[in-house]
Amino acid sequence: MLVLTLVTLVLHGALAGLFYAFSMSVMPALNAVEPAQAEVVMRSINKKILNPWLYIAFIGAPIAALVAGLLADGPAAVWFFAAAGVNFVGSFLVTGAINVPMNNAVDAGTLPWKDYAPRWIVWNTVRAVASFAGLVLVGIGLVNL
Repeated sequence: MLVLTLVTLVLHGALAGLFYAFSMSVMPALNAVEPAQAEVVMRSINKKILNPWLYIAFIGAPIAALVAGLLADGPAAVWFFAAAGVNFVGSFLVTGAINVPMNNAVDAGTLPWKDYAPRWIVWNTVRAVASFAGLVLVGIGLVNL
């Protein structure tokens, strides 16, 4: 159980770090160049980010928290279930409902950078906050084992 919860903690941390890095460095860097260049780079990022490392954290974090909740006893289970829920809503659903459609529109050339970047950053920051909240909830669950 300890190994599972540590893996869950690491997955939440990896996901939170990814979203945080985009909001605080990648997107500001892209906003500092010409919009056409930013769009080209973002199209490349959108292709390259779809890899096993992303999926391990993106899908693995809420699943690992859910499994930890199912296997844990007492108050720890509640914290793991909360982490799974926060991660699922704040990361998984936001990504699928908002960020991915925006990425697809940039990839298709139907959403200009000036309209894309500010909105994308707001929703990415929501994902970062939710992922950090999930990380904290997993940590609380871990100390309640």
